[in-house]
Amino acid sequence: MPMYHTAIVDAIHNDEELRLNLDLLEERRERVAIREAKAKLKMTKYYNARVRGVTFRLGDFVYRSNKASHAMDGGKLAPKWEGPYEVMEALEDGAYKLRSMDGAVLPRTWNIANLKKCYL
Repeated sequence: MPMYHTAIVDAIHNDEELRLNLDLLEERRERVAIREAKAKLKMTKYYNARVRGVTFRLGDFVYRSNKASHAMDGGKLAPKWEGPYEVMEALEDGAYKLRSMDGAVLPRTWNIANLKKCYL
């Protein structure tokens, strides 16, 4: 049964329009990628404007997160932090070597996200 859409469609013109849409698709993708990069940069600037940088120096005392060390599993009433530990060495990208109060060096490095300043 002929309908208006099938009767008016010109196959050659339709193929040309489809090719044109495919050519314009790359431009659209590029515009979307640029818009996405701008939005991501804007969010990064917003976040970085409000974040405080934390670093520790040699000799500072810190607490270590129990969640990261898996030292004690006492349920919800267990202490969240253990320590204090002394910062023995500062490595790259926020990694630190720690020493306990009795002088024993902890066997691995600890990320700054799992440490908190201790005020003695």
